[in-house]
Amino acid sequence: MGVAGCGKSTLAHHVADALKLTFIEGDQFHPPENIQKMSQEIALEDVDREEWLDRLGVELLSYPGGAVLACSALKRTYRARLRQAVQQLSFVHLSVTQELANARVQARSGGHPFPSSLVASQFATLEDPRGEERVLQLDGAIAPSVLCAKTIKWLDAQGFQSNGK
Repeated sequence: MGVAGCGKSTLAHHVADALKLTFIEGDQFHPPENIQKMSQEIALEDVDREEWLDRLGVELLSYPGGAVLACSALKRTYRARLRQAVQQLSFVHLSVTQELANARVQARSGGHPFPSSLVASQFATLEDPRGEERVLQLDGAIAPSVLCAKTIKWLDAQGFQSNGK
């Protein structure tokens, strides 16, 4: 979880591959109205995210052996909504500076609906998850392979078992 450009999709891919789990890209579950808003440089509001979060919860539940989701989950209420669907859901929060997030979003190849002009709105919306249960805080500027190793070590310490192993 984290703001646009923090590296959540990259890390989620690495973790899913390492644990042999399905990777879920949260952005693919936005309703068309959300995609249109973002492409018009309009920040999403809480009401815009409700259907999206519910769809993500249903998607997570469709993988009883576990899955790895890349999702902004910027507010405590968004994380709580996802946890209503999957009660033992854990989050890895990738923290980055606004400058790094902007640079990464600007460097994306075409086709991504999220413009760099909305990065500041994500930082304004973000509610730091420190202190919440089952949240690992990592520096998103670190190499993805290092982040993956730290994440897997943390999951192991929590007793996570992938695919029933």
